[in-house]
Amino acid sequence: MSIDKATVEKIAHLARIEISEEALGPMAEELSNILTWVEQLSKVDTEGVPAMTSVVDVRLPMREDVVTDGNCRDAILANAPKTDHGFFVVPKVIE
Repeated sequence: MSIDKATVEKIAHLARIEISEEALGPMAEELSNILTWVEQLSKVDTEGVPAMTSVVDVRLPMREDVVTDGNCRDAILANAPKTDHGFFVVPKVIE
């Protein structure tokens, strides 16, 4: 696929990127090369190749998903500068 200067100009405008007139030619050539490479990738036969999320086949350790409240309210509130009846007290920020 070939990209011309007008297309590069339009893409730059849409992306809100300022490109000088002398940079349009090299940019068009570079984008054309990238698209040619992507076209080559689409021709690769991937039939039978399993999808992967990582290059390393590692299984994450699993644990039982149990909902708890943590039961550590007092330890958390111990870090607060001021508390009241089991809650954080914060200064008023809106007059």
